[in-house]
Amino acid sequence: MRIALAGILGALAALVAASMIGVASAEAPTTTPTRTVAVQGVATMPLAQGSSASAATAVYRQAMAAAVTDGQSKAEFLTARTGAALGAVQSILEDGGSIECSGVNSDEYAEYTGEQPDFGHATGAVAGRVLAGAAAPQTSLARPKPAIRKKKHRRSRKGRAATVGGCKLSAEVSLAYAIG
Repeated sequence: MRIALAGILGALAALVAASMIGVASAEAPTTTPTRTVAVQGVATMPLAQGSSASAATAVYRQAMAAAVTDGQSKAEFLTARTGAALGAVQSILEDGGSIECSGVNSDEYAEYTGEQPDFGHATGAVAGRVLAGAAAPQTSLARPKPAIRKKKHRRSRKGRAATVGGCKLSAEVSLAYAIG
């Protein structure tokens, strides 16, 4: 009886050990890791002062599309310089944007008076994936007014805010492409 029990326990131990080896070999990586090139695409589009939220969002989306094209161009340049071939997009990350307005004189700052577009900013990115539930910080994306330099002769500030030269909306996206 002891011999039979020892035989059963030995067979059971062998089966458990074989099972663990099978699991370990099944979890081993079977493919080579993908090589990637990561780039940031940037684009700027004109935006009318006082735009509605829907108009500003439409311009932002045009800028994001142009930023993707800029990123692809950068990735193609880098891979061509290294002798690699550009593959498919592995990840895309929205990096948000900003609005900057200038006065009639290009060195003057003018505040954007329109509604903010649907600026996004993916946070919590890990290895090309965005974590669910990560919230973007809610801040004003209009650039802060630069410090005013003191001048010997003070000029009247009346009418300064009403004279706007133009606004520019910038968008940024991060892209990762497979390379071969």
